[in-house]
Order: sequence, then C-alpha cells, then structure tokens
Amino acid sequence: MENKYNPDIHHRRSIRLKHYDYTQTGAYFVTVCTWQKECLFGDVVDGETRLNEYGNVVVDCWNKIPSHFQYVGLDAFIVMPNHVHVIIVMDNCRGKACLAPTWERGQFGKPITGSLPTIVGSFKSAVTKQINTIRNTPGTPLWQRNYYEHVIRNDDELQRIREYIINNPLQWADDEINPANMW
Repeated sequence: MENKYNPDIHHRRSIRLKHYDYTQTGAYFVTVCTWQKECLFGDVVDGETRLNEYGNVVVDCWNKIPSHFQYVGLDAFIVMPNHVHVIIVMDNCRGKACLAPTWERGQFGKPITGSLPTIVGSFKSAVTKQINTIRNTPGTPLWQRNYYEHVIRNDDELQRIREYIINNPLQWADDEINPANMW
C-alpha cells in the first residue's frame, strides 16, 4: 500500500498571516478539506447535503467546540461531501483586557491556547479519531494537513460569507472541490 502521509517532509510554508494574533477577538471563516478530497461525509442531492454517519460525527464535534473552548462561539456551518465551511467567533477578551498577541507569547510550531489553529486542530483531531474508530482505520489521515482561513473584517463581509456557506450545497455541481469537476 502506498504511503499517503510522510511526516518527514517539512518544506511547507505557513499560510497564516505573519504576526497576526490568532487569539484575537473576531470572526474567522475556515474551510477544511478531506484527505485527497475524498467524499466521506455524505452526498448533495437536489441542492441539499445528505449526511452519512461520518458527516454526523463532524456535526457533533462542531457543536462541542464551545464546551472545550469557553470563549468560542459558533456561527454559520455546512458539511459538504469532502469539506467543511465554518465561521468561528472568538471573544478572548473575557470582559477584560485581551490576551497578549500570539507572536509575543508563543513559539513557532507550538500550540497556543485559545488560538484559531489550536481550535481547528482540535476539531480535526476529534473528528479523525471518531471516524477512524468507526472505520477501524487507526492512524489514517482524514483531513488535508492545512486549512483555509480568512479573517472576517466587517459585518458586510460576515453576511456575504454566511450566505456563501448556506448556499454552498446549491453550488456543489460547479464547485472546484467536487470530484466531478477535478478532471
């Protein structure tokens, strides 16, 4: 069997904004794709996502994020056959002064409590563990290594992204991540 994942490859550049504080209060749009864009979570039928058992695991793990990260709120969310779009809302000010910027507090490559990468990593890990347990495939990659993130800068942008997420199943036939469109 071909080795799909090589942990010895460390030539990746970060897609994160240099010196941006990813613990900062705000809304973040995140897209996470499955490993090799495999359709694992269900199907889109007549413009609606029909989740399977694995898709339901994704929803369950998403809904549990606030119980693990006290200052995180959930906004728009959709599970597609091979990816997930979410809006994560963070309020790390806790009614007081905000936490120090991550670039002052953290070291490169180390998780920072309450940061967007830590939240996304935790979500991906929980989903992977549960689905691999169901499939009896321990250690098998479920997600692509990285993810897309975008800092939402204003209310108009937030509304546009919410609409994009809600309407994503209607656009599935034309989606570049749809395996039918990859060849």
